[in-house]
Amino acid sequence: MLLAIDAGNTNVVFALVDDSRAIRGRWRIATDPRRTADEYAVWLVQLLALEGFERSDVTGVIVATVVPRALHNLQVLAQKYFGTDALIAGRAPVEWRMALDVDEPQSLGADRAVNTIAAHALHPGDLIVIDFGTATTFDVSDFQGAYKGGIIAPGINLSLDALVTAAAKLPRIAIEAPATPSVVGRNTVDQMHIGIYWGYIAMIEGLVARLKREVGRPVTVIATGGLATLFEQHTDAFDIIEPDLTIQGLAIMHDRAHMMP
Repeated sequence: MLLAIDAGNTNVVFALVDDSRAIRGRWRIATDPRRTADEYAVWLVQLLALEGFERSDVTGVIVATVVPRALHNLQVLAQKYFGTDALIAGRAPVEWRMALDVDEPQSLGADRAVNTIAAHALHPGDLIVIDFGTATTFDVSDFQGAYKGGIIAPGINLSLDALVTAAAKLPRIAIEAPATPSVVGRNTVDQMHIGIYWGYIAMIEGLVARLKREVGRPVTVIATGGLATLFEQHTDAFDIIEPDLTIQGLAIMHDRAHMMP
């Protein structure tokens, strides 16, 4: 099976993917570039065993990372504990293999490229992919799979952290839908929930509407990331929820690399 690793700014996600691209196990750990391969192994091997898997079940490793300093130890993990060289998304033999129709193609984050590849492989037509992570990103690709650009906005957790840090009297609150649809808060906590939640919904809907107008053709909107389902219940901005889009993209890239002559 394939061990797909998505190393983001906040968490590193490890997923065990079988030959049919079904995810058999999924684990996450806080991103820390100082974490050694041995530390990863102690944690991961135990979790594999709890799900009934062994190290020998892992026959391949692929990594996408937006944290360059984390890469070396993940490569050592693959070599030392799984006996294989990790494929690195964006490098031979798993290059993007899609047109990057932007001013600075080299600056495109690995997670956004992998999401675009997965979205185009799974869904036809022009696409907008919204990924709710440390940042909230909106990525646009055309019906041929070319990456056209997008938007980077602060993630909702970052927004809340900035608000609470900068305003001494505001309490830390959970990120959740307000108890009522009213946008007139009667107390401080309710007002914060409204501002964070409905404010974020308004941003999503507003940016999606602007992107659709600019594309000028029918567009499918795909949401991914841990908070996608939180917003889904109160907006019709999303057409499809793909919670594991990045992992699916890594599996697709791994399969394509092994189909090359």
